[in-house]
Amino acid sequence: MMRKTLLVMGVLVFLGGCSLAPKYQHPQAPIPDTWPQGEAYKNAQTISGIPTARELSWQDFFTDQKLRKIIETALNNNRDLQIAALNVEKARAQYGIQRAELLPALDTSGAWSKQRRSDDLIDPGDPRTVEQYSVDLGIASWEIDFFGRLRSLKDQALEAYMATEQARRSTQIMLISEVARAYLTLAADRENLKLARSTLESQQTSYDLILKSCQFGLSTEIDLRRAQTQVDAAQRDVHRYTQLEAQDQNALNLLAGAPVPEEMLPADLSSVAPAQEISSGISSETLLNRPDIVAAEHRLKGAYAYIGAARAAFFPRISLTTSVGTASDELSGLFGSEADTWNFAPQIVMPIFDARIWAALRISKADRKIVLKEYEKTIQAAFKEVADALAVRGTIDQQVAAQKALVGASSETYRLSNKRYTLGIDDYLSVLDAHRSLYSQQQTLISLQLTRVANQVNLYAVLGGGDK
Repeated sequence: MMRKTLLVMGVLVFLGGCSLAPKYQHPQAPIPDTWPQGEAYKNAQTISGIPTARELSWQDFFTDQKLRKIIETALNNNRDLQIAALNVEKARAQYGIQRAELLPALDTSGAWSKQRRSDDLIDPGDPRTVEQYSVDLGIASWEIDFFGRLRSLKDQALEAYMATEQARRSTQIMLISEVARAYLTLAADRENLKLARSTLESQQTSYDLILKSCQFGLSTEIDLRRAQTQVDAAQRDVHRYTQLEAQDQNALNLLAGAPVPEEMLPADLSSVAPAQEISSGISSETLLNRPDIVAAEHRLKGAYAYIGAARAAFFPRISLTTSVGTASDELSGLFGSEADTWNFAPQIVMPIFDARIWAALRISKADRKIVLKEYEKTIQAAFKEVADALAVRGTIDQQVAAQKALVGASSETYRLSNKRYTLGIDDYLSVLDAHRSLYSQQQTLISLQLTRVANQVNLYAVLGGGDK
């Protein structure tokens, strides 16, 4: 009988393999085949011989040794990345649980019972005290997956696991780029702090000279007060950039997951080694390999699988409970030739009317449409991020060059205005305006230089680099 039972189980397993899930079709990407063209992108064209972001590991992309070490620290200690890795482990375990539903669970059990019965409830001569020993090996309520319900749920769990793994890769890319941006921002704010301190020193010197001149009647009170405004403004900026420097360090420490030693921090932007040049490629299809887009596609595949599970709910469910064992009223006779027992109890449940099943199917179809739109939106957002970064790369060098020329002109204007004031040709107002313009243009130059180096990091990240 045991052989017959195993044979029937094997046939049921062989037959239980169909799926009612719709066939997955890769959706067409809702973006142009090539990157944007136009005036802003002329200097951002792909150059042959330069690797793409996906071909370049983050260790090769970042050439600054200090920044590399901080990124390594972040990859080892950052809590967001650790949470993402734990979510992958959780999703893998959930997939394992769902996959195990396809296989029967074999259990063994042993039991002993002893009962004393009433004389009124037993036949004459029967003992009042009854003992029973039993040992059983069997399968309890194993669902035979004729219509692929369990397989569809298993496929959905697999896609969820794979999407979580891609989310971890995306988190790593984001972490690397955020660490680099925080590092560069700290470098820029330290450069701004140097500029503010230098400005404060020069303006304090000018104020002291005007104060002496005023005491001898060579300068006016209004010139002295105008000079004082420059000193006060420079003092304000020194305190402001001191605050920003501290906040930048706090942000970097949080991303790194541990305090970053002072000797690892940049002195200014010029002290940071530039990153490697990368190519955006010719086709925008390279975006489809971005981890967040791959994760969105896995979620879409999971939605297809869930439709199969919802459809299978309309069909009968067949489950099997079976066991073999021995039973005896004496422990010594438990394994005797006449003590064997067996049980074979298949069960079928056929839904007749259940409005919830129809609602669940409609929900699964609506979910697939929602996930499809989210997938398309993810692609469009990625295309915009790359296009924006390319627009910056195509124009930032010209902006920096023009700003350097503007700083040079403003510096010369300030020098001439100061000379004319010293000769008594102009009042101090022209010097004040010239200095304000120079200081503002110097700050703008630092901001543009930060934009240039940070955009290189951003382009690397939005093209999907940094996950290896």
